[in-house]
Amino acid sequence: MGFFYQGEVIVSRQNRRVVDLCKLEDRKARQAQKRFRFDGVKLFCEAVMRDVPLVCIFLRQGSREKVEARFEELTGRSPETVQCPAFLLSDELFDKISQENAPEGVICVAEYIDRFHKMYIIKMEDAFELPEGPVLLLESVRDPLNVGAIIRSAAALGIRHLVLSEDCADLYHPKTLRAAMGPLFSMPITRVDDLTAAVKCITASGRRVFAAALDANAAKLGELPFVQGDCVVIGNEGHGLSEGLIEACTRSIYISMQAGTESLNAGVAAALLMWELCR
Repeated sequence: MGFFYQGEVIVSRQNRRVVDLCKLEDRKARQAQKRFRFDGVKLFCEAVMRDVPLVCIFLRQGSREKVEARFEELTGRSPETVQCPAFLLSDELFDKISQENAPEGVICVAEYIDRFHKMYIIKMEDAFELPEGPVLLLESVRDPLNVGAIIRSAAALGIRHLVLSEDCADLYHPKTLRAAMGPLFSMPITRVDDLTAAVKCITASGRRVFAAALDANAAKLGELPFVQGDCVVIGNEGHGLSEGLIEACTRSIYISMQAGTESLNAGVAAALLMWELCR
């Protein structure tokens, strides 16, 4: 027994299901349908183990048995336990629409993970509350590879929650998914329409929020002791944090570097700050 295969092998790119799948490469289409796609056996297995709501899967005809064997190896489950329809594509068609350089043989379509990923509209009367534990906030981090890497590091280091400004990279962009891997499927993430207002709500609740920025009163990372409930906010790759957001924070903090070096990549800076925040 294998996955629940439906119909004949699909060979045409004009097939309705293939057309719908390819539309998900566009962010507007993903948002309209509240669905996203991702490629690869490892992500597929992570999605199944983390109960991601799968809509369907597409398998490369010539890789079918290899994918099924790899699935059993990584999950400890038999393929028939995946309760969504599976469609076989010809090798030529699959290779054309795959987003991988070396296609592993499976493409998945899933529904947005609303139980973990939420959009929050900040209003003056709201008290924007966060769970206990360290929290990382991102302002205008637009590179999906950086956002994905930050999500993966956050999960590894013990960050409990991420808060993103509305203009950060799409969580369901293919590059975000590949960089984040499985942790994206279960990391609580809130996207807000006004990050500065969110920071003001957080500080008003008694928690401290530190801006990753170098100013006259900034503390050097490692010299300022973090406490339970502290938060850190990282800014845009090229322009850093906005002045209004820095002013809304409790204090600024900076990472000491050797003279003559450029600023750190946003993903690397975030990892260093999260390590100290969780330590």
